Amino acid sequence: MNLKVRSIVVGTAAALAVCIPLAAAQPAPARVITLKSTDDMKFDITSITAKPGEALLVKVVNVGKIPKFAMAHNFVLLKQGANSKAFADQAMKAQATAYIPAALKAQVLASTGLAGPGETVEVTFKAPTAPGKYEFICSFPGHYAAGMKGVLIVSKSGT
Repeated sequence: MNLKVRSIVVGTAAALAVCIPLAAAQPAPARVITLKSTDDMKFDITSITAKPGEALLVKVVNVGKIPKFAMAHNFVLLKQGANSKAFADQAMKAQATAYIPAALKAQVLASTGLAGPGETVEVTFKAPTAPGKYEFICSFPGHYAAGMKGVLIVSKSGT
């Protein structure tokens, strides 16, 4: 916190230092992206554009009806160049870590927890600073193979 020190004279010989917080520059609020997920193992949005370093809040809303143990959804943004199929294959065996394989966690830029029917999960992160395409997937078993994936496109224009 930035503080500005002011002296206040009390009586004739004593001075008291008082710390008054200065207004700090507030970061821009995160842009909200809401992804609806369904029992057909699809996201309703498969392409997101962002400027380098832009703050994003991704919400995954599960609008399905199948119980969570059989049909949960998440959002996993992978580093540029990560092999999303290999990640999804390993994720199928990672139930204990919410389908984020510990050995491949370094490939994850951002991820949510798992959303069951009627639940919403979210993650706030900054878009990568390097322009390019970054794949996002649902890592619940079988969902990537069924097409539950998309791409974050980072460009200077944000379009």
